[in-house]
Amino acid sequence: MRALLSVANREGITGFARDLQKLGIELYATDGTREHLAADGIDAASVSDLTAVPPLVGGQVRTFHPAIYAGILARRDVPGQLEQLAEHGIGLLDIVVVNVKAFAPEVGRGHIAIDEAIEMIDIAGAALLGAAARNAAGVVAVCDPGHYPAVLEELRTLGQVSADTRYRLAADAFSTVAAYYAEIAAYLNQISNNVYPQRLALVLEKVADLPYGENPHQRAAFYRETTHRTGSLADAAQLQGAQPTFNNLLDLDAAYRIAADYTAPTVVITKHTDPVGIASAEELVEAYRRALDTDAVSSFGGIVGVNRELDGATAREIAANSYEAVIAPGFSEAALGILRGKQGLELLDVPPTPTDGMRDYGIANLDFKRVGGGLLVEAIDALDIDRGQLQVVTHRHPTLGELTDLLFAWRAVRHVRSNAIVLARNGATVGIGAAQASRNTSVDIALRRAGARAKLSVMASDAYFPFPDGIQVAANAGVTAIIQPGGSIRDEMAIEVADRHHLAMVFTGVRHFRH
Repeated sequence: MRALLSVANREGITGFARDLQKLGIELYATDGTREHLAADGIDAASVSDLTAVPPLVGGQVRTFHPAIYAGILARRDVPGQLEQLAEHGIGLLDIVVVNVKAFAPEVGRGHIAIDEAIEMIDIAGAALLGAAARNAAGVVAVCDPGHYPAVLEELRTLGQVSADTRYRLAADAFSTVAAYYAEIAAYLNQISNNVYPQRLALVLEKVADLPYGENPHQRAAFYRETTHRTGSLADAAQLQGAQPTFNNLLDLDAAYRIAADYTAPTVVITKHTDPVGIASAEELVEAYRRALDTDAVSSFGGIVGVNRELDGATAREIAANSYEAVIAPGFSEAALGILRGKQGLELLDVPPTPTDGMRDYGIANLDFKRVGGGLLVEAIDALDIDRGQLQVVTHRHPTLGELTDLLFAWRAVRHVRSNAIVLARNGATVGIGAAQASRNTSVDIALRRAGARAKLSVMASDAYFPFPDGIQVAANAGVTAIIQPGGSIRDEMAIEVADRHHLAMVFTGVRHFRH
């Protein structure tokens, strides 16, 4: 048997090559891999010994030769093909060990010019993998160091690699090649501003298998985007607790994304992907207290997300309640010491977003909704609005305090499922109504949760009020100002009700549905 080795990732290749030699397998390697092996005392023949041609075009052309590809692609069960190889003095290549040079991590490190990026593309490695995988009936395609132990075990015990393993490895090789080319396409689409190409390839790598999905009878796994660079849940390090469940991961993501949307110290408590409470304050511990005050009962068993390193004071108050998990961009030693005493509490540490020019590309800035037979794809709803864009439509203008709370509530409401209503006061939610078929029902729920705290609060609505009833009920409860998109055919009725109750109301002209 003969093996061809050409690896960009040198992890484990020395031991693998040594064990292949012990099994009597003849080794051929490209120059870089061959030099690496030689440094560890392993002799491998050069691919030039097969092709009788030196590397060409700056080293890009080493393996593009009939002596290589005929030896890989020849069907072992077709005598005519084997006779043809013998006629030309070409031997078979039975094991192809190749991994391609990383592309996505490199172009994500900064603004890579097109000429430089093109030079980074590993055409030869991808072609070798594709050829080996195509002929999985007789060739072993090895694209990942994680496959080395299984291949060696079967070679030792069976004298060959089984058909099941060959086809499993071929599938992984084709997946690797497909993902590699998709990452390149994503980069080229980005630099050509082609956000919605005719064919949109999703490149995801597995983070972990999950015990189950939304329900125990559903299988599930967690994947991360290879083109994503922003600090996110997919890159978080777990410091404590059991592996988060499918549902906990959804809530962890929601909690962290909402908290990260604010610049001031902010705490978010989530359940079923909706915020139970959101608050910003000068001190994180105060933000936590006020987020909890939104709905202390519903917060039980929820997820806590913060946008600052978690300190000891905040951790102490979190530890006094019952939560599933806490996610933060760092934990102080004091916080870890306190929370490690909470049995079963999951702690996830999100790495910071790089500030050295790295950027997201590909699908990182797109959002998806699954439908039968396909996906709905849209840009992520990340539209900000400043005070200058607001249109005051009532006689009374909001005070500075009301305006600050209106902008806080408007930022919060886009993270709440529609129909969404948020009541806020002094930089904290006091009542949230979410995921109702009627906007008036969402208003009622938010007011009921706020209770007496609704008085002197402001209200945000993710879409316009089709009827003014919700505004009337809010005014009766003591709400003093409202922010909403506007655009209803009954806007004049809504404005008239607001004026009658001396409310301030502003239109944004922007809707924030979240289904």
